[in-house]
Amino acid sequence: MQRRQFLSTAGLVGTAGLLGTVRALAQRTPDVIFVPTDFQIVTQMLKLAEVTSKDVVYDLGCGDGRFVVTAAQQFGARGVGIDIDPQRIKEARELAKRTGSEQRVRFIEGDLFEADISEATVVTLFLLTRLNLKLRPKLMKELKPGTRIVSHAFDMGDWKPEKTEYVVSTTIYLWRIPPA
Repeated sequence: MQRRQFLSTAGLVGTAGLLGTVRALAQRTPDVIFVPTDFQIVTQMLKLAEVTSKDVVYDLGCGDGRFVVTAAQQFGARGVGIDIDPQRIKEARELAKRTGSEQRVRFIEGDLFEADISEATVVTLFLLTRLNLKLRPKLMKELKPGTRIVSHAFDMGDWKPEKTEYVVSTTIYLWRIPPA
């Protein structure tokens, strides 16, 4: 009886370990490599979006967390960063801790295409155009009319931006979710 119980327990542990491995292998990898945005561009994007202390800024593909931390520190906003890479999330949490922004920001390790972003009043992006286009239906479906979207360097295809600015040799774009 004891031997059977041991095998049963070992089988469960083995199965749990195998399931964990399968989940890890099944997790999506990042769609883009991490390239940090210059802080001057970060600040200008948040200014273009007219971020205030009433806003909740979501950075999709947040990298090291600089957008949401800057939104909290310089504009008094709350922020949420989402990134699929656990190393980036670790760096973002460390930045929030170093800057004393932990009470105003949070970071989620997850797939930005699956995350609930409905709370956002501002969304920041530094993705490729093809990813912005893939994300566009989600933005239109989940975000409230008037929500501002700012993107560094990459546009949204035929969705013309409300404003375009040039900063530090790059382009930044602003769109607003239209009325329903």
